Amino acid sequence: MSNPVFSRSDVFGEPRRTGAADARRGGTATYPNQTPAYGTPPQAGQYGQYGAGQQPVDASDLDAMYQSPSATTADTRRLTYDDVIIKTGGLLALLVVVAAATWTLVPPAMLGIVMIVGLIGGLVLGLVNAFKRNPSPALIVAYTVFEGAFLGAISLMYNQIADGAVWQAVLGTASVFAVSLFLFRSGKVRVTPKFTRWLMFALLGYALFSLINFVLMMTGVLDGFGMRNGPIGVIVGLVAVGLAAASLIVDFDSIKRGVEAGVPAKMAWSAAFGLLVTLIWLYLELLRLVTIISSFGSD
Repeated sequence: MSNPVFSRSDVFGEPRRTGAADARRGGTATYPNQTPAYGTPPQAGQYGQYGAGQQPVDASDLDAMYQSPSATTADTRRLTYDDVIIKTGGLLALLVVVAAATWTLVPPAMLGIVMIVGLIGGLVLGLVNAFKRNPSPALIVAYTVFEGAFLGAISLMYNQIADGAVWQAVLGTASVFAVSLFLFRSGKVRVTPKFTRWLMFALLGYALFSLINFVLMMTGVLDGFGMRNGPIGVIVGLVAVGLAAASLIVDFDSIKRGVEAGVPAKMAWSAAFGLLVTLIWLYLELLRLVTIISSFGSD
C-alpha cells in the first residue's frame, strides 16, 4: 500500500491475521465464551448453561422481531461512507480556515518561522497518527492545525513568486480528486496487487529523487528548484501528480474494504486523516508544478 495510514492498519489493510488465513483455508476461528454451534453436544462443565437466565419468547414477540427492519451500519456503529465524508469535510474545512488565517494575519517577518513550526509539527504528528492503531481525534485535529499553518505560509510564498498559483493548485487538486474518484467508482482503474506493487516502487523512487534534490539544494550545489528546474521539473511534477492520483485510488479502495468489512465507526477518523495526507501532498505538488511552469514566462 502507498499510504502508511491505511497500509499499517489492521482494518483497512489486507487481511494478515491468523484467523483470516484460517478462514481462507476453510477453518473456523474460535473466540472466548462463544456459544457452541447448533447440534453440538455440550462439553463438560457446560450442562445447565443453555437457556439459563433467558426469558421465554412467545409468537407475538417472534413476529415483531421478524417484521422489524434490519439493523444498518449506523445502528451497529460500523463505518459508513457518510462517516468518512463528514470527518474528511470537517478536517478540510479546518485546514482551509487555519491556512487562510495564516495567510492574512501572520506578519511577513514571522512567516518563515510559522512555516517551519507548521512543517515540523505536522511531520511529527503525522508520523504519530500513522503509527497509532486506534485513531486519536485530538491528535488528528492538531495535525490539521499545524498543516494548515504550514500550507498558509508556503502558499503565500509561492503566490508571491507566481501570482495566482494557489488558486490554480486548489482547482487542480479538486479536479484530480474528482477524476480519481470517478475512475475508481467506474471500475476503469482497479486496485490489484500488481498495481500496489508498482505504486510502492514508484513512490520509493520518487522519495529517493526528492531526498537527493533536497540535499543538493540545501548544500548550495543547485539553486531554485534544484533538479526540478525547467522542462525536467515539469515532467517530474506531472509524474508526482500521477503518483498522488494513484495513491488516492488506493486510499479509496482501502476505505471501501473497511466499510464492507464492518470496521468500527471510529476508524472514520483514520480514513479521513489518510485522505487528508494524500490531498495535502497532491496540492503541494500542483503548487510547485504551476510555479515552475509560470517561471518560463518570466525568463
